[in-house]
Amino acid sequence: MDQQVTLVNKYIEKSIDFGFEYAPKLVGGMIVLVIGLWFTKIVTKAVGRSLEKSKIDQSLIPFLRSLTNITLKVLVAITVMGMIGIQMTSFVAILGAAGLAVGMALSGTLQNFAGGVIILILKPFKIGDTIEAQGFVGTVKEITIFSTLLNTADKKLVIIPNGPLSTGALTNYSFETTRRVDWTFGISYGDDVENFKKALNDFIAEDSRILKNPEPFVGLLALASNSVNFTVRVWVNSPDYWNVFFDMNEKVYTKFPNYDLHIPFPQTDAPINKK
Repeated sequence: MDQQVTLVNKYIEKSIDFGFEYAPKLVGGMIVLVIGLWFTKIVTKAVGRSLEKSKIDQSLIPFLRSLTNITLKVLVAITVMGMIGIQMTSFVAILGAAGLAVGMALSGTLQNFAGGVIILILKPFKIGDTIEAQGFVGTVKEITIFSTLLNTADKKLVIIPNGPLSTGALTNYSFETTRRVDWTFGISYGDDVENFKKALNDFIAEDSRILKNPEPFVGLLALASNSVNFTVRVWVNSPDYWNVFFDMNEKVYTKFPNYDLHIPFPQTDAPINKK
């Protein structure tokens, strides 16, 4: 009986010692936890308001707000566990190993995710822009965090992962308000060059979509084997590019005869010896 009483007394003493040793740590940890969670809430709200006032894409704001919130909570949890005496070295090592394994398993997805964040922040293009990337040309329909959706001219939906899209070459045809339209037209040898220039200047003058500044350019490009080739360059508003391009081709084909001009085509002279 005395031995049992002794054991109970020792247990009580150890409990009291443990309480005196760890109670301040527990209390301190709880205080830090409460303050940390309160601070996390305040910072998350501040970050959210700041992002809403910025020019950042609206679809990215919830993600950045959640990322800030989770990061701060993890830091608070690690701090509290360290204060109450939990050894964090092993925990951090396990967390790092788990993160590495997940990162390797989801490397492609994470690359697309990072690419989406970069696209939404830097905005190399926006919804409605016509772009050329990864071998496709189309109008941007939607930008998600993992991929970008394009509508091609023949109404096909193309889904491009954001990873290669953010790191590869990209042409944005809608970024500038104006574009230059280039043609190469040929006339037959013997045709009057002045007639050609008059024809092109007339075609350009009668098209109100062609801008006066920068000035249109018409110049002799090359003396080819079957034709005299000229380059023609004009500037238009970006949405008018293709309409102006096709209309000019049609005018050249249908109205060149009115200016006594001939569209050349390859031909070969085969002399015949008469005996």
